Amino acid sequence: MTRRLAKVLFRFVVIATVLQYASAASAQQEPERESPWLVVPLLSANPKLDTAAGAMVAYVHKFDEKSRASMLGLQAKYSTSDSVVAGLFGRSSWAEDHHRLNAGLAFGNINNDYQNYQETGQEVNTQDRLRAMFARYLYRFKGDFFFGVQGAYTNYELVGKSQADDEILDNLGLVGYKSGGVGLSLLYDTRDNDFKPMNGGYMNANNISYREALGGKSNFDIYRLDLRYFLAHGKGSVLAFRQRNQWSVNAPPGAYSPVYLRGYTPGEFLAQNMSSVEVEERLYIAERWTSTFFAGFALLYGDGSSALENTDFPSVGLGIQYILMPKQGMVANLEGAMGRDEDRGLYLKMGYAF
Repeated sequence: MTRRLAKVLFRFVVIATVLQYASAASAQQEPERESPWLVVPLLSANPKLDTAAGAMVAYVHKFDEKSRASMLGLQAKYSTSDSVVAGLFGRSSWAEDHHRLNAGLAFGNINNDYQNYQETGQEVNTQDRLRAMFARYLYRFKGDFFFGVQGAYTNYELVGKSQADDEILDNLGLVGYKSGGVGLSLLYDTRDNDFKPMNGGYMNANNISYREALGGKSNFDIYRLDLRYFLAHGKGSVLAFRQRNQWSVNAPPGAYSPVYLRGYTPGEFLAQNMSSVEVEERLYIAERWTSTFFAGFALLYGDGSSALENTDFPSVGLGIQYILMPKQGMVANLEGAMGRDEDRGLYLKMGYAF
């Protein structure tokens, strides 16, 4: 673990240094105009993908002064676990931020080596094959409140890498799913920045009703509630809170709710419902540097939770960040987290956790 941390930290420092000089060179060449193109190397290290490298290319445009920055981009990564993930994404704000549109396509072949799958005490090696698309449109109807519609289609296959792995998955009743669904979304957003908020609140309540008539193999519903609050203090420091929930009704086990906390591998522990809370201190160090100290707790409950010996999942960790683009709030983030027992994670990615 120490050697791995040293390697990731070295890569983090190299990327931050290269991007700092690239940003400075760009500023010298065009002091009055920023390029609308954003090209960023991607390097991540986490329990889901292991160590992965790739790139993101995006076009950034602001339609008017009151609207938020719109972005259309493509990103792809390849990992040391022989996993490949790629996605096309877009987010847009126009008409003085009265309209917002988020959409994306995702593709992935992800290899996972779970050490204690669903607390069975057995090591399970799986390959997740993911093909998905998503779109959400929101309209500002009053103050900072938005209301809109969303749709999703997912073709997710969960297979074992060996016959023994398949038998364990079959015994647990865990399979992938193919589903298409539509739903509604209610958003409240007073954050001062999407990527690096200093103050404000955020609430997103939404649902997806997956139905066979929309291309799926079963009928089920997913409900989500995401609450966040940010409070600036001192000289550039921020105290951040998040409370997150996912509830499912009649969902197949493959679509159950995972533990969404740093330190745990998404998909290793599943149940019908999940609720979590996180507190994070983002401490100002210097003009382009911050550090994070965080703690969280998640609870799995409902169907599937009775098969788990423990349904509570604590998490603690810390990290360091380099601010690549202060105006946009783009951040390179290195964090380490520890969960229960042997669960832990090392994360190197773009942006804060929330």
